[in-house]
Amino acid sequence: MLHAAAYLHRKIEVKEKERLIMQITRQADYALRAMLYLARLKDGERAATRKIAEEENIPPSFLAKIISQLHIAGLINTSRGASGGVVLSREPKEITLLDVVEAIDGPISLNECTEDPDACSFGDHCPIHEVWCEAKATLVKKLRESTFDKLIERENVLKN
Repeated sequence: MLHAAAYLHRKIEVKEKERLIMQITRQADYALRAMLYLARLKDGERAATRKIAEEENIPPSFLAKIISQLHIAGLINTSRGASGGVVLSREPKEITLLDVVEAIDGPISLNECTEDPDACSFGDHCPIHEVWCEAKATLVKKLRESTFDKLIERENVLKN
């Protein structure tokens, strides 16, 4: 399980000051880009991992690990050989951003109390608990609604 405090923070410099921001992991970002690349392929077309890495600016060794995780999660199929490569295991309309993020990073959790209310020392009297739960639900809903076919449609609109 992922916790915002544990994995979503990255230091950035802003006018010589350092601050933390909340974000998905780089590995999840790369996985999303790789999946979008695969979603753009024509039916029956496979992609070589080196081509995905090159086109999407993903370090090849990092992509190999990501491909393995996506395969284990059942989101892609892989095959070796001259006609081998990587392909989505389902239609782009059947794969969500949530599927990919959770395959790479595990379940989304903005704070440990959203998964285990007993983790909060304030218990049932914590006014922040509800906010965390609503924020998580909103994020999960948006990622679940965002399918790769919709991303491709949006990409096409942005290009024109």
